[in-house]
Amino acid sequence: MSDWEDEYEDGVAIQKPTSNSAPTESKSQPNESPKGNVYFGGKNGARFGGPRECRARHGGEVMSEGWTADSRGPPRRGAHGDKKSDCSPPVTMAVAISLVGRVIGRGGAKIRELEECSGARIKINKGDYDGEVLIFGTSAAQQKAKEMIEELVTGGSFQFHGGPGKGVDYHGEKGGDAGARGGSVWSTAAVQAANTAPPRESIDWSDIRENKEKYAALKWKDLPPMKKQFYTEAESVSRLTEEEVCQWRKENNNIFVDDLKEEGEKRPFPNPCRTFLEAFEPYPEIMENIEHVGFVKPTPIQSQAWPVLLSGEDLIAIAQTGTGKTLAYLLPGFIHMEGQPVPRAERGGPGMLVLTPTRELALQIEAECKKYRFKSYNSVCIYGGGDRRGQINLVKGGVDIVIATPGRLNDLQMNELINLSSITYLVLDEADRMLDMGFEPQIMKILIDIRPDRQTVMTSATWPTGVRRLAKSYLKNPMMVYVGTLDLAAVNTVQQTVLIVCEEEKKAYLFDFIRNMQPEDKVLIFVGKKLMADDLSSDMCLQGMAVQSLHGDREQCDREAALKDFKESRVRILVATDLASRGLDVHDITHVFNFDFPRNIEEYVHRVGRTGRAGRSGAAVTLVTRENWRMAPELIPILERAGQEVPEELVLMAERYEKHKRDREAEGPRGRGGGGGWGRGDRGGRDRDRGQNWGF
Repeated sequence: MSDWEDEYEDGVAIQKPTSNSAPTESKSQPNESPKGNVYFGGKNGARFGGPRECRARHGGEVMSEGWTADSRGPPRRGAHGDKKSDCSPPVTMAVAISLVGRVIGRGGAKIRELEECSGARIKINKGDYDGEVLIFGTSAAQQKAKEMIEELVTGGSFQFHGGPGKGVDYHGEKGGDAGARGGSVWSTAAVQAANTAPPRESIDWSDIRENKEKYAALKWKDLPPMKKQFYTEAESVSRLTEEEVCQWRKENNNIFVDDLKEEGEKRPFPNPCRTFLEAFEPYPEIMENIEHVGFVKPTPIQSQAWPVLLSGEDLIAIAQTGTGKTLAYLLPGFIHMEGQPVPRAERGGPGMLVLTPTRELALQIEAECKKYRFKSYNSVCIYGGGDRRGQINLVKGGVDIVIATPGRLNDLQMNELINLSSITYLVLDEADRMLDMGFEPQIMKILIDIRPDRQTVMTSATWPTGVRRLAKSYLKNPMMVYVGTLDLAAVNTVQQTVLIVCEEEKKAYLFDFIRNMQPEDKVLIFVGKKLMADDLSSDMCLQGMAVQSLHGDREQCDREAALKDFKESRVRILVATDLASRGLDVHDITHVFNFDFPRNIEEYVHRVGRTGRAGRSGAAVTLVTRENWRMAPELIPILERAGQEVPEELVLMAERYEKHKRDREAEGPRGRGGGGGWGRGDRGGRDRDRGQNWGF
């Protein structure tokens, strides 16, 4: 930026007092080159170099040849670049204050263009009713600037196509010396053609929506064939009577099944596979993997999901955390990819995609894929925060299974670094969490490039409205399996303890709990803020405790190291945000400690589900303060469904909050700060929900 532009503030020149100091004398430099005129700008307008000088009559400053000056800034070349410029007194124009903005332009852009076009210097002094425009420079430059300003003020405009000496076009100009200086860089015909160019045609979105299916059919008309049916029902399964199936489902955590087909007759739901052999007898490699891991029998969600997925149907699987949903979709996915009629070498991309909300869960699913090796299929984990170039190289090198977070996958997709049209088996894992994290736009963009006749699996621990909408949009006539109930419920293998405490007592309760831990215990402490995670872990370190922290502000390598230390029991205390509430599969966590109550009741269920996994027992301790009183009515049913003791103080808190809600509804909306309002301390409803002045 030129030094005179520093003297504009919002496009208006800043007035400065005229310097009365003596003119600066020109001094020759010992190493100065004699060739050409070299100018060195001075803050107060003095220029050095140049053989002849003239004194500007309006500024009293010594000027290099061909330059003009004023009292507020550096000189400028005359419009023609003459060596003998006739430095003239400033020309003054009065402009109505309402029209000054036309001369200044946004951020002073217009006034700078005026100066460049005319070669003059323009200064504007704003008054209460009128603006005074001062034009400095040669007579020709002043006249040109005056004509252009008059054109702007009267509603015209000018087009700048070059600086002084290069030619200028502006509306209202009638030839003059602009043409004599060589004319505009744009011909008159080109300018007229640009001004009369037809407008771009607007996009007819209504037509696109109406013909959406037709466009989709054109896009996918050359799809290679795909196979979905791979299920052979075992004889022992087919012999089960309807009564035996109902009894088995009831005894195995109350399994419910449903067909969500929108039109036509409902399809018969497949009978459950009660053993691994009933599901995978035709696939000996799968059975070898299962025997190697040492599983005894399938979990309820696996028993009912496998026959549905092997039959080629889309599936919605709703089950509590830690109930084996990952294996429920992985093993059928392996079989699905192997059975496709298009050979692996000719697919041009991966065949299976697993979308998941967090990096930790993505890495965990990748570890499961590697544990159950099948037909030498290779997988890659794509997530934000990892080595992007390395992930791209792995994808380009050829991959069969992609486990990804939506953000990073959408990045590679938009840059055409990954082929998604080859995917035939899609999994939306922890769909409710992805919606909570705001990933729905990325998911929609990703699914646009995946063939519409794919097989899709959606897993979730809860069944909120957003997940139902997503399922209706992207699954075709799915079947649903849910274990237990669609209502929120924590796993019944966890003993849940709720303590009503004051905010300032929470640290004392936590450290008392840690001091009473047994050597074999392992605790996951949940906090609401990243800063609190660092604060607690630092306090514990100062007291000599082995602890790690996990939250979104830590580098990915540090997050992975913290999780590895916790899994391998090098540390037995992990302080984490809700980043760890989903997908963290550490089987030997004995306790969950909710230092801060979560922001919603769904997260409470997921936190508690980090312990008591795979049939083990666990314990959860939750601290509830007065600020959490709005969660009390939702927490009580969770405790009751799991057969847990409900503290009397929690019941009283819930009753007070419900009464508070009824009172607010009866009173109707209240203004803030007016008569009859909430009075002092009301901050948009925050303090009301924190239980202040409501019987605590």
